[in-house]
Amino acid sequence: MKEQIKIAIIGLGYVGLPLARLFATKYPVVGFDINKQRVAELKKGTDSTLEVSEELLKAVLLDKNPITGTLNSPPPEGPGVVGLFCSSDISDIKDSNYYIVTVPTPVDKKNKPDFTPLIKSSETVGKVIKKGDIVIYESTVYPGATEEVCIPIIEKISKLTYNVDFFAGYSPERINPGDKEHTVEKILKVTSGSTPEIGTKVNELYKSVITAGTHLAPSIKVAEAAKVIENSQRDINIAFVNELAKIFNLLHIDTHAVLEAAGTKWNFLPFKPGLVGGHCIGVDPYYLAQKAQEVGYHPEIILAGRRVNDSMGHYVASEVIKLFVKNDKEIKNAKILVLGITFKENCPDVRNTKVVDVIKNLEDFGTQVTIFDPWANPAEVLKEYGLTTTNQAPTTTFDAIVLAVSHKQFLAMDLHKYLNKNGIIYDVKGVLTCKVHGKL
Repeated sequence: MKEQIKIAIIGLGYVGLPLARLFATKYPVVGFDINKQRVAELKKGTDSTLEVSEELLKAVLLDKNPITGTLNSPPPEGPGVVGLFCSSDISDIKDSNYYIVTVPTPVDKKNKPDFTPLIKSSETVGKVIKKGDIVIYESTVYPGATEEVCIPIIEKISKLTYNVDFFAGYSPERINPGDKEHTVEKILKVTSGSTPEIGTKVNELYKSVITAGTHLAPSIKVAEAAKVIENSQRDINIAFVNELAKIFNLLHIDTHAVLEAAGTKWNFLPFKPGLVGGHCIGVDPYYLAQKAQEVGYHPEIILAGRRVNDSMGHYVASEVIKLFVKNDKEIKNAKILVLGITFKENCPDVRNTKVVDVIKNLEDFGTQVTIFDPWANPAEVLKEYGLTTTNQAPTTTFDAIVLAVSHKQFLAMDLHKYLNKNGIIYDVKGVLTCKVHGKL
């Protein structure tokens, strides 16, 4: 008898929801999240992360759980039903046979990996997993973490034996928040399993919905390592051009013009300077560095790249203040408008945004900063960073404007009408066509 696939997605954020929506087009899926407010909004067909449109979400939403019941009995909606049911009740996922964990993996204030979300999720899985079930992790970790950190928790709580009673897989997420072109099904998926047979099963599961195809890695550790170096590589490359920007600014050379000229060579990599935040590039290298240090190796290049990129908020603020000095403008109590606080353009995601570093450094100089971002949720920004933001364009003028994020709304604005006489514009992103006084 062919296995009836019943999927539980644990974590309905930027990664979990798009994946749950995709799987729900073919299988019965329960999306589980401990955030009851998040579950309530999703049940209404609304996604505040803007990753899944209302139309696509409502097309798969179910009012009843499609997997409740034993594996041999039909679900309450009838046999063969597919779709997505969202819940914060653990009992709603107990009859699944695939558990896919898609929770964040942040770092703490000392940039050490914080496994709390993964540990809690593994505890949840341990309470419901049964013999023959498969748990798949998508969260970015260092090589070995799935089997060293997560699996023992499941074994302890479930009283089941790994690779005897239950099995595991790892398929790293490749979600790019705000990107409506490279959606989950259009990005090739790396897969792996705890045994060769399970690897094949995991690969076939993803292959059934990922139109871009899959790549079956030989082991979970290989898949974990592949993911963590993807973002570490980008981080190092961006750090290189950020360092170039600092050098070229001292030489009074336009960095973007240099990169454009160098980019005429066929194999030149097109990276640009900027603030490196978000849930991946600014975090993942620390996971790899942590594991490297545990085995006795100090990663020089990885940590050097992190130091450069983490310094950019202070650097941008300092460059703005230098412009005040050069233009004989009063710094204390100067009014500065910061455009954007999300970690990237045209996206509401404020996780690990480095614009906060710019703002706090500007405030350290005694300036008064106003933050305008039409995409960010003011309540979320206040909770995460203690900063007040607005979704409405300002009605007053300022001594300086810092374009920190290139939202499409900002590119259409006449920034000069928001400036006081002899006002300053600093273009962090290097995208403005109007007159600017400084940029990376």
